[in-house]
Amino acid sequence: MLVSRKTVNVVQLFSRRPRLARSSWLVGALTGVALLAGSGASAQAAVIATSACNGATLTQPFKSWGDTDLYELLPGGDFEGSLSGWTLSGGARKTAGSEPFGASGTVGSSSLYLPAGASVQSPFTCVNAAYPIFRFFGRNDGLLSTVLVQVVYNEPLLGEVAIPVGTVALSGNWSPSLQMLTASAVAGALSNGTANVALRFTALTGSSQIDDVFIDPRCM
Repeated sequence: MLVSRKTVNVVQLFSRRPRLARSSWLVGALTGVALLAGSGASAQAAVIATSACNGATLTQPFKSWGDTDLYELLPGGDFEGSLSGWTLSGGARKTAGSEPFGASGTVGSSSLYLPAGASVQSPFTCVNAAYPIFRFFGRNDGLLSTVLVQVVYNEPLLGEVAIPVGTVALSGNWSPSLQMLTASAVAGALSNGTANVALRFTALTGSSQIDDVFIDPRCM
């Protein structure tokens, strides 16, 4: 898929004013999944938890961009240490160079490189209705770059369910993404209030780097 420079400038993912990505159809898609599984689920599964489902450290990594929500870093999401739990394919690999803002607490030395066609999936982490959005940092390494972003739910009855939340165009400078929806409230209803989710990034055109991937556990 070719994307013109004009298109990139118009639909560019990164900006200094965070706003919620338009993903209402995602909620509809997962609602359909819930209806399919609902006949075999107990009444207890309809209870949606709203408290944080783990004890991860919470910070405000996007405060400089007007986003004061509290986020947790995905396991290994700064790409500074082991990539245990991450699934890499198509030439995806750790590379030198990190987002320069120190969003994880310090400026790192590594990020994840995605050549065209490459894909990476994060480890699964628990989510519930209190984990509705996620954000990350990224840049492109060529003239144009587009990345497909998906949320992957591991449902007891259906197995892995991958839902696209958007195709984003990256700029040449490190910048934070917009807020993107996880639809965790719907998915959590299938699993007694909580569910497991992973994030998947696939480079469609050009090569890209991503870094410091965060989920917001308390944006209600």
